[in-house]
Amino acid sequence: MSNSSSPANHAARYYLLGVLSALVVFLLGALAFWLASRYLAPASDAEAPGKLYDQAWKIIEGDYIGQLPSPTERTYGAIKGSVEKLGDPYSFFVEPEPAKRDEEQLAGKFGGIGAYLTLDKEGRIVLDPMVERPAASAGVAKDDVLLAVDGKPIPTPADADQVTALLRGPVGSVVKITVLRGQQQLDFAIKRDQIELPSVTWRVLDTAAAGQAGAVPLGYVRIERFSALTDKELTQGLAELAKAGATGGLVLDLRGNPGGLLDAGVDVASHFLDGGPVVIERQANGSQRTYNARAGGDALQAPLVVLVDNGTASAAEIVAGALQDRGRARLVGAKTYGKGSVQHVHRLADNSALHVTFARWYTPNDRLIDHQGLSPDVDVSKQEPPPQGDDPTLQAGIDSLLQSSPS
Repeated sequence: MSNSSSPANHAARYYLLGVLSALVVFLLGALAFWLASRYLAPASDAEAPGKLYDQAWKIIEGDYIGQLPSPTERTYGAIKGSVEKLGDPYSFFVEPEPAKRDEEQLAGKFGGIGAYLTLDKEGRIVLDPMVERPAASAGVAKDDVLLAVDGKPIPTPADADQVTALLRGPVGSVVKITVLRGQQQLDFAIKRDQIELPSVTWRVLDTAAAGQAGAVPLGYVRIERFSALTDKELTQGLAELAKAGATGGLVLDLRGNPGGLLDAGVDVASHFLDGGPVVIERQANGSQRTYNARAGGDALQAPLVVLVDNGTASAAEIVAGALQDRGRARLVGAKTYGKGSVQHVHRLADNSALHVTFARWYTPNDRLIDHQGLSPDVDVSKQEPPPQGDDPTLQAGIDSLLQSSPS
């Protein structure tokens, strides 16, 4: 019996079988490549950080014996750590509550009870009510120890920032506090009011007591920070000093002033300068802006010295540098801090804040402030330690003024 298949049919079958085999090999190879790229190859640059973060936290969640931070706290920590990698101390992340307090500090006002808070040696919050403010009006006394706010006990040692946040709130709202006075516990319901943070203080200097009998009285002005209220307060202070006859000159004390609002710094310089440049701002993209003083300041003629130290920073250095460069005042004290970078403050979705450096400041004579600082005309930092209670920097400022003031 003969085979019915011809040689041609056998060849066709072998050809088809070879094609199918090649196709199967191709598909298996493609599948292997996809699996390798999906599970074995490293993730793309865009995906890897997130996957590593999730992988790390899964390990922590499985292994860590203590209490884990909340998802929000993890996010804050990740942002803080990432921003720190910029290597810039002035670019940083601030959580919502401290960001709100920073904003109130710059605004110069907030809703509160009007009391100073200090920590005693035992870590308790001790109150000192401001005169004619809600706390004092309600009966809170100096040295009362705060025990609770709205029924919530204050732990010991206390966190002053957290307690401050509890006491502040919308103007017109009521907060209930419990205090310890001696051995007695007292409860108060206090209606919050708008509390203004003074940034400027002033007085007439007693030059006769300093051994300068017969000299024309001098005025002393101290600026603690540059807030939205500083210009108004300085205007009032200069007017009262002039009314008091302090016409021999002015001592402007910027020691320990950490800065604040740029516009407030320009406004302060405008009291002593008749227009012209105060500061030059240069951004990363090469753009430049010059901030000029207003014309017709109210203290253009009075002899002026500015007291500075290594705590004088930012907007305070802008004012000091402008007055020094423009020949308006001598700087007396020690070299300033050298914080001449500018930050945008970005509010995030939960009212936290991201500070990002985007520019640097230069004085009118094009001197870089950042990391350089300003050198005083009269350097008292190398003097011998003064007698107890003396202020050698203030005395050096007075001496400098009296050399140029009429007697």
